[in-house]
Amino acid sequence: MQGRISIQRLTWLALAMTFVVIALGAYTRLADAGLGCPDWPGCYGKIAVPMQPEDIAKAEMLFPERAVETHKAWLEMIHRYFAGTLGLVVFALSFLLWKSSATGKVFPIVLSAVIIAQAALGMWTVTLKLMPVIVMLHLLGGFTLFSLLALLMCRLRNTQNASINLSHSSLSTLRGFTVFATGVLLLQIMLGGWTSSNYAALMCTSLPICQGDWQNHLDFGNAFNFIQTGFENYEFGVLDYGARMTIHVTHRVGALITTSALLSLMVLLWRSSLPAAKVYIRAIGFGLAVQVWLGIANVIFHLPLINAVMHNLGAALLLVTLVATNHFVWARVTASNPLTQDSEREYSV
Repeated sequence: MQGRISIQRLTWLALAMTFVVIALGAYTRLADAGLGCPDWPGCYGKIAVPMQPEDIAKAEMLFPERAVETHKAWLEMIHRYFAGTLGLVVFALSFLLWKSSATGKVFPIVLSAVIIAQAALGMWTVTLKLMPVIVMLHLLGGFTLFSLLALLMCRLRNTQNASINLSHSSLSTLRGFTVFATGVLLLQIMLGGWTSSNYAALMCTSLPICQGDWQNHLDFGNAFNFIQTGFENYEFGVLDYGARMTIHVTHRVGALITTSALLSLMVLLWRSSLPAAKVYIRAIGFGLAVQVWLGIANVIFHLPLINAVMHNLGAALLLVTLVATNHFVWARVTASNPLTQDSEREYSV
């Protein structure tokens, strides 16, 4: 029992740190500080940012292609410090999970593998000079880790089966659509990452779709060519207006589809009368409303930095809400007798 409590506490710590690292990563990227340090894992060959005039001069001799911008370099290094500490916490958590019987042996291996992959993607983000596909995968890696930790917390907190009164076909429909809605949200997050990594967030400055004769500029071939090679540096984007505008428009259309999918999921949860379903309905509804407003505000106010970071974090929180909802509807259940429903336990998140 004591071991389970320790794992829960460490999981909460890892969840909080992952949220902070996602926020720092988004802020660093959106503040155009992704190459604040042109090398990895240090900064201009140092463990800390060069601050003294002689150190700055030496750094600029070693990296003549990149002048030292200390404020951007510190943003990048603070992100790396937090990410490195998070890696150690996740490795410790994986070790405890491996020793315990809480999740089996596969889950801690997956957690450790995600952290290792994230470190590699962080390195390639710098060495490949912000190649969009690498930046997008790095973003998805952070969201994957956040989701895995949220799933772990759900599994640790729920040890009892829920007793429900729901037909097998209705339950199968709810489960299938929950997975579908999660997949739609994940694709929308990928589109958001692709929009950000290609600097396409400001390609459309009007609502609801885009300004002018945008239909005549659509270029899906170049917009979704994920292997962009032949460029020395991808900072500030390499695609032309048509390709970037296509990415932006696709992300907006994806937002409409995602909103429809999540609203439909909320309706199915409400109709199911599952214990504690209202908790998930409220969480999904609130997260969706906030995300829609933040997306609109990005357009109206021309992508203010804090708003854009909040939009990124909102997507992460909405994703883990869907992960928790999946855990809720896929948990093992037993059919209940209507005469005994008053004694049913509430299913906790």
